Amino acid sequence: MADRPLLGHRPNVANEGLALFADELAQQGVPVQRIDWRPPAPGSEHALARLALATERITEANDRALARLQAARPLVAGIGRAGDLIEDMDGRTLLHAGPPIEWPDMSGPLRGAIIGAALYEELADTPDEAASRAAAGDFNFVPCHERGAVGPMAGVVSHSMPMWIVANEAAGNRALCTLNEGLGKVLRYGAYDGEVLDRLRWMRDVLAHVLGSALEVLGEPIDLRAMLAHALQMGDEGHNRNRAGTSLLLRELHPALLTSEEPTSDKVEAVRFISGNDHFFLNLVMAAGKATADSASGIGGSSVVVAMARNGTEFGIRLSGTGDEWFTGPAGEIDGLYLAGFGPEDANLDIGDSTITETMGIGGMAMAAAPAIVRFVGGSPQDAIDATRSMYEITWGESEHYQVPSLGFRGTPLGIDARAVVHTGVLPVVNTGIAHREPGIGQVGAGLVDPPMEAFVAATRALADAL
Repeated sequence: MADRPLLGHRPNVANEGLALFADELAQQGVPVQRIDWRPPAPGSEHALARLALATERITEANDRALARLQAARPLVAGIGRAGDLIEDMDGRTLLHAGPPIEWPDMSGPLRGAIIGAALYEELADTPDEAASRAAAGDFNFVPCHERGAVGPMAGVVSHSMPMWIVANEAAGNRALCTLNEGLGKVLRYGAYDGEVLDRLRWMRDVLAHVLGSALEVLGEPIDLRAMLAHALQMGDEGHNRNRAGTSLLLRELHPALLTSEEPTSDKVEAVRFISGNDHFFLNLVMAAGKATADSASGIGGSSVVVAMARNGTEFGIRLSGTGDEWFTGPAGEIDGLYLAGFGPEDANLDIGDSTITETMGIGGMAMAAAPAIVRFVGGSPQDAIDATRSMYEITWGESEHYQVPSLGFRGTPLGIDARAVVHTGVLPVVNTGIAHREPGIGQVGAGLVDPPMEAFVAATRALADAL
């Protein structure tokens, strides 16, 4: 019998699992298809099996949630004082970012922001007194998300702070967020010295009035959905890059600012402050995200994520189909770029409500629209494109409004599906600022962070129990 080759053609190998085999074959010139597959997250198997039996119901629920996310039309409706806008917001209540937490478990930046808010509201005369009162239980700590609000980084909101009011025209709900202080040494990063407090008081006494007057002169709400869609075409992603959005906002407000009856010196100071703060638009985007995501909550059987938030100690999520329950895991270490003189040893764990941007389909979901963001958070422009592409695997749909030019104007990934996260092992991409771990110092960098898989596993289990 004549010798015959084992194969009639050159092999093309598919490799799943360890990359070692693929690497060795590639070195020998053998074509290899690398399959990026991993088993479902540990502990999720039974929940996923139970959810599979309810696929039809979940599909219908997720379609409803996605439709509400798509329909949302957030508008700037005004500016008001937290104590006048938020239910049960007395002088002793302080809102914070992330899931519920009490003083003993708070990280340095959150403690610093609590101290700063107490000094700002004159609830204490010194930082030590503020810390002592917090430790003694004199303040009531409540998550922003549980009061219809969101807050960047530490996210602390106190009684007299001015808040953006963003109304979702489609669903009739609204959301609130503070005004952005800028970068560096600011309250949201845990700083509380005289410079920080003076800026906060100026924002309350001057900036809020100038902006409120401008909105009155304007006479109609600002369409944030249209403005944000435009900003994504100009190189923003809506979370850590908001240069275009801030410019568009200022252009919209400028004529009304000029013709309002506020003192000229106040108007000049306000324009100068906004012009020098590329992140000013972020807080409006966050309120838009909250108003959008809240409209998709409360749909029985839906596995769509409607909140992701961090308090510097824990990362929490909420699903549309599980009500107001939080599912948490440890906040992650951020991989990023640091300001001169700082490094990973100085960094606090992940913190802030700004992951509402990823929840609404922008931020990390839209990094491909903002290649320049890698100068801020690290990586390459290709990494930004790859990050967005990977998110289509774990989302229920694509945005009809927010599009990515570099992907042929494809809609951004929208509607994170907790089932898909635990089934594929692919976690939502989150980009974020980095706060110093000690209170009172401020921002030290920015980067990327992974949410904890255990939060998504717990959420899928709860959803399975609820069906």
